[in-house]
This record gives sequence, structure tokens and C-alpha cells, in this order.
Amino acid sequence: MSEHNQAVVITGASTGIGAACAIHLDRLGFRVFAGVRKPEDGLGLQKNSSDRLVPIALDVTDTSSIHKSHALVSELTGTDGLYGLINNAGIAVVAPLEAVPIPDLRHQLEVNVIGQVAVTQAFLPLVRQARGRIINMGSIAGLASMPLMGPYSASKFALEAITDALRLEVQQWGIHVSIIEPGAIATPIWSKSTIEAAEREAALGDDLRSLYKPIIAAVRKIVEEASKRAVSSDTVARVVEAALTVPTPKTRYLVGTDAKLRALMAKLLPDRASDRLLTWILKLPR
Repeated sequence: MSEHNQAVVITGASTGIGAACAIHLDRLGFRVFAGVRKPEDGLGLQKNSSDRLVPIALDVTDTSSIHKSHALVSELTGTDGLYGLINNAGIAVVAPLEAVPIPDLRHQLEVNVIGQVAVTQAFLPLVRQARGRIINMGSIAGLASMPLMGPYSASKFALEAITDALRLEVQQWGIHVSIIEPGAIATPIWSKSTIEAAEREAALGDDLRSLYKPIIAAVRKIVEEASKRAVSSDTVARVVEAALTVPTPKTRYLVGTDAKLRALMAKLLPDRASDRLLTWILKLPR
């Protein structure tokens, strides 16, 4: 499929969904600029790709890094511009809202929300030049939240709103904007967030730890069970391919059976009914 040969930028391409998208799109013939934070991550991608794939040092929370990446991509793409921008970089902060450290909450929003807008602002002129497409990596957590997932869900709810506004703002230039909403995906983000959540739990005072112990145990169990049913990052990569290549992409792509079921629950059930159902499923205290 070398007829594609269009340039795409992917943020957060070191591991997980970002890496899967970078390798998959490279194999389809796209010219991939893979945003990584460590040189060794870029070397790892290059071992599994063609020489079209170019790792770029890109930290979505660092203005200088974003500007340097933009300058490099602009130089290498020239008048062709950028056909695709895939805003994939993200982290997951998991904690009770009463106890989440405020610096951690700020970092959650800085990476998953502010960073996405900063990168989009930088690369949008190149996307406009190519009448390209923008794809934001959301989550089912951006449509339906769960206990302890408040910080992460807040960032993904915000990304839904940003996607909707941006889609209307850039349609005048023929630019399509889509958001991908995966359910449970087998990626390192959750193993890392689980470790960090355990560290935050250990740092809680005895009173808070005792108060939230039943909820923490319930959510940990459901996350462990969901991870066993998680679909692969390659599944998301194929959805990203569709969003880039079909004549008229969907505005939203739900990925995974669990995502579709939770989206249906959020749409059909009143809040109280949804709360009761989640309380029963998670065996939450009342």
C-alpha cells in the first residue's frame, strides 16, 4: 500500500498503542514520525520498521520539545504537509479524589489535555496544508467514569469536548477530526499506573487508607479481571488505519466489547440506575 506515502505524526509512540500504530502505519506505507521521549525507544521502533519511520524527540509537556519536533517535521515534509496527527500520548493517575496529590492531578491534565492541545496547535498548519486528519486517543473512561478513575476520566472527558470543538473549527479546510474510545487494552500504561496507585495508597494516612480500603480492593480486582480480557494494541492500530484512510471517517470509534457495553449503559441508564449497577458489579460499600 505504498500509494499512501503520506506523513503522520504519532505522540507517545514509545510503547503500547502508540508503538503499535507507528509500526502498523509504517507497514502500510505511511511516512511515520514517531514521538518518543528516550532515544532507545526510537531505536526499538526502527528495528521493527522500514527506513521511512523517523523517531522524533517529543515530550508533549515541553514547549521547546514540541517546537523542535514541528521544525523537523516541517523541514522533512516540505510543501506536502502532514496528512495525519495522532494525539496518543497519555498517562493514568488512579486515586480517590479526596486523596489524589494535587501535583499528580495537575500532571494528569498537563499530559492528557494541555499537551494534546499544545501539539495540535503546533502541527495544525501542516495538517491544513495537506487537508489531513487529526485523531485523538480517548477512552471509554471519557464517556463513563468509575471510582478511583476520576483524574484519568476527567482528562478523557475533556478530550471529548476538545475533539468536538476542534472538529467544527477545522471542517472549513476539509480536515476530519476523530476520537478513538478503547476499552481495556493490553498496554504498559495500566501496569505502570497500578504500581503508582499502590505507591499513593501506601502514602495515605491510616484514616484515609482505612476509609477507602474496600473501594481500592474492589477496583483493583475488576481491573485485574479486565486485563485478562483486554484486546491488543494492534486492534486499536487497525481502527486508527480506518480513521486515516476511509473517505469519510467516523467522529467516534468505540474499540472493544467492554467499551461498547459501557457506552450503551451511559446512554440508556439514568445516573442512579448506573450507580446501582456499578455498585453491584464492583461490590462497592454503601
